[in-house]
Amino acid sequence: MNQHNTPIWTQNIPGGCHWSGIVRRGTTLRLTDKQGGANAAMLFFNQEEKLERYNMADTLKSQHTFRLTQGHACHSDMGRIFCGITSDTLGWHDTVCGLSDAASIQQKYGTARYQEHRNAMHRNGVDGMLIELGKWGLGMRDIVANVNFFSKVSADTNGRLMFHAGHSRAGDHVDLGFVMNTLVVLSAAPHPLDTNPHYQPGAVQLELFHTPADALQPCLQIAENQRALRNTENYYGGVIA
Repeated sequence: MNQHNTPIWTQNIPGGCHWSGIVRRGTTLRLTDKQGGANAAMLFFNQEEKLERYNMADTLKSQHTFRLTQGHACHSDMGRIFCGITSDTLGWHDTVCGLSDAASIQQKYGTARYQEHRNAMHRNGVDGMLIELGKWGLGMRDIVANVNFFSKVSADTNGRLMFHAGHSRAGDHVDLGFVMNTLVVLSAAPHPLDTNPHYQPGAVQLELFHTPADALQPCLQIAENQRALRNTENYYGGVIA
């Protein structure tokens, strides 16, 4: 079997739960919505120097976009690229709405504590991120504007944000081709604008592959991505093997 089609590693993240780990340059992380309605809130940090992290503003303005999809890249605050979106079945991932917190989850869904509900407890995005960040010596000040993969939010002519329920279906996926050794932090808690009246966050499957040759070419159609990729290559002293 072609090595690019064979996962190096797989893991399932139940709805509402969280995960963090190092993804190496030259590998692709595939996120798959297992049941439909998932939200994968993610942050990225340079593994070697965690003060360098994902920068939402630079990512959007350099690519003249409000959303992320295939052909876009996730930029750091040092003018480099963490990863490029090399495949996407959805065409729209939210970049501006941030994370759910304990107060918003309680207000929307009520209280479900671990003491009574065990693994069916209500989790929120901020707390999930903090648990994972704490494993790497990071904390609240390191929570910056994140990406919400699988979620679509658009704005009307008056600037009101609208959440699109049912945007992601079971089996939808997005591939992130990494060009930097990256600490990835993920929360699968509900999107802060999710209109579902019931607490039903979807599970996210993670799969790691070797990045195929030329997989990042769609991202290099944007001039700023070309420059940021050169900065990343210079940081590591050469192109990705």
